[in-house]
Amino acid sequence: MKNFTKLIMASALFAGSTTFAQTKNAVVDNIVKEATDNSQLEKLAHELFDGIGPRLVGTPGFDKAGKWALDKYKGWGITARQEKWGEWRGWERGITHIDMVYPRVHSIEGTQLAWSPGMKKPVTAEVIILPEVTDSVAFQKWLPAVKGKFVMISMNQPTGRPDDNWKEFALSGSIDKMKAARTAQTDAWRKRISNTGFNTRTLPVALEKAGAAGIVTNNWSAGFGVDKIFGAYTKTIPTVDIALEDYGMLYRLADNNEKPKITIQAESKELGVVPTFNVVGEIKGTEKPNEYVMLSAHFDSWDGGTGATDNGTGTLTMMEAMRILKKVYPHPKRTILVGHWASEEQGLNGSRAFVEDHPEIVANLQALFNQDNGTGRVVNIGGQGFEKAGDFISRWLEAVPDTIRHQIKTSFPGSPGGGGSDFASFVAVGAPGFSLSSNSWSYGNYTWHTNRDTYDKVVFDDLRSNAILTAILIYMASEDPAKLPRDKSTNLPAGRNGQPGKWPEPVKANRHGGLD
Repeated sequence: MKNFTKLIMASALFAGSTTFAQTKNAVVDNIVKEATDNSQLEKLAHELFDGIGPRLVGTPGFDKAGKWALDKYKGWGITARQEKWGEWRGWERGITHIDMVYPRVHSIEGTQLAWSPGMKKPVTAEVIILPEVTDSVAFQKWLPAVKGKFVMISMNQPTGRPDDNWKEFALSGSIDKMKAARTAQTDAWRKRISNTGFNTRTLPVALEKAGAAGIVTNNWSAGFGVDKIFGAYTKTIPTVDIALEDYGMLYRLADNNEKPKITIQAESKELGVVPTFNVVGEIKGTEKPNEYVMLSAHFDSWDGGTGATDNGTGTLTMMEAMRILKKVYPHPKRTILVGHWASEEQGLNGSRAFVEDHPEIVANLQALFNQDNGTGRVVNIGGQGFEKAGDFISRWLEAVPDTIRHQIKTSFPGSPGGGGSDFASFVAVGAPGFSLSSNSWSYGNYTWHTNRDTYDKVVFDDLRSNAILTAILIYMASEDPAKLPRDKSTNLPAGRNGQPGKWPEPVKANRHGGLD
């Protein structure tokens, strides 16, 4: 009789595990099918990148994008909300138009930096170069010369060709010569800046106070025709970035005392203090509603381009994964949340605010998956220093189709990220946040924070792969009967200073950006 009872129990366990395996396979198959046959990625990309555009925190574009995301989630039957967590300097970009008018007429490629002051009317003035001075006293004597002029404060690059182009075509002696010249010029320019008694942040303000008509920069991103576009430090005069090709031309003309003149029209509006917010979507759990699995990507961008790969592609990956999950897995065991964070670009502020404001979610977080390094397919997942992360993530990855899984390298327990993107806000407080790290597609120089970060750089096959991967990981994390332990590795890799590795400390969110 005992043997018969054992046989019945074993049969029941086998039947239960078989049913779960069949259910799991069915859900995974449906995730893949929905992502493949009914992808919404191209449509979402067009609406967000082409129709709304960049999403700089504090701008109407960010606000419009937030309302768009809420509308999309509502249409998919997903509860979503805006969570206000702070306020920001409101600003709206207008037209930037730059022309050289002497010694010849030429339209210049360039744009004003974010938060650059608006101009009441176009200004035409001579362009001059920040001079070499021996010290701050000599600089102060020169400073009145800037009155009424546009001042160039960036180094003139010796080449506009990226290094890989040189490696492909140049003789070894030529590339060595170029690199030596660039290193020498870079060192000399740093000294030129430091000898003024200011730094790259305070120098524009000093020139502004001395009566300069505007500040002209070039922040080359080491690729053909690509610059990084960040923020201005001036309050009353425009700061514009001019593309390397045109910057070099103006620099050479000024350097040869040909007194080039340009006309700048840079329009913008100050909008006062505006609220800033995260967008949070939710699919309520059934068995463990007070435990959470999270999808994560920052919603804001810089605005030199349209923020397509930083982090529009991460945003769309998470939205598409949520849409798929709602359709094929509408009753998850744990509550599924998606966080679209604001002001990541100014210091992970949106996700840090969420961590501060929602200790109940942080305390009961099973896992968070964040994507934020371009359009490429995910190729690396690390354990962020959590001792048992490998046991769980490896198990969850087993459900992922081999065509996606075999591309992914894992590193467990790995090392905790202290910054870089929003997963780090969770890691710092000991919550299991993980980065879905993508392959490059020349992200670092061509699209990260640049004027070329636009729709045409998106690789939709890779995005579909990432949406499938994310949806399956979230599904598996929701279904897992066990909760991922938070034990921290006691053998963290040494830091760059050679000192023993330490767990990162939490950092407070800046809730009043640009208002001090």
